[in-house]
Amino acid sequence: MSDKTILVVDEETHIIELVKLYLGNEGFHVEWANSGPSALDKFALVQPSLVVLDLMLPELDGWEVCRQIRRDSQVPIIMLTARSEDIDKIVGLEIGADDYLTKPFNPRELVARIKALLRRSGAANPAINPGPIEVGNTVIDIGKHEVTIDGNAVELRTKEFDLLVAFSQHLGLVLERDKLFNKVWGYEYFGDTRTVDVHIAHLRERLVGSSLSIQTIRGLGYKAVLG
Repeated sequence: MSDKTILVVDEETHIIELVKLYLGNEGFHVEWANSGPSALDKFALVQPSLVVLDLMLPELDGWEVCRQIRRDSQVPIIMLTARSEDIDKIVGLEIGADDYLTKPFNPRELVARIKALLRRSGAANPAINPGPIEVGNTVIDIGKHEVTIDGNAVELRTKEFDLLVAFSQHLGLVLERDKLFNKVWGYEYFGDTRTVDVHIAHLRERLVGSSLSIQTIRGLGYKAVLG
């Protein structure tokens, strides 16, 4: 797998060509597919560092493609949706997408989000290998992208891991939603704050048994505490 390979999945040829143009200008190599089954085949073949995935695909929709990718891989996924309904975005995040964009989108914003996700997932900076963070019975190894609770491995998605790192580095401090977006997503976000809420809900489920818990501070954001 090349850390510069992006898989773009969309039925619309002009979308693929537009994304290829902008990503190519940034030094990325783009593979593409225009249906659900071909997306899964291409994913298995090229093992990309990130997937840009449209929801409305022939034969197999983007939700199912995302589910199948998530069975074996935590590769970052950005979903594209032509509809602005919140349910599309929430469902996408629930099944494992890391981010979403609504069509029509600014290709420069897509490139910025791709770069941010790659930075956060470690794909763009594999040489950086900081030491583990110990928070009570929970150990977070940033370099290895691993988490253990009482010595037992916990599998986290990319954004869940990044959120946990942010909380562990600011233990006891309130982190507002916009600050979390900036730290974890890597860009200024002006959309629906439920994006971070959904990821934190998932993170809480995976932290069962941990001495670290995430509290909701009404009207402000979230805070990680020991206890």
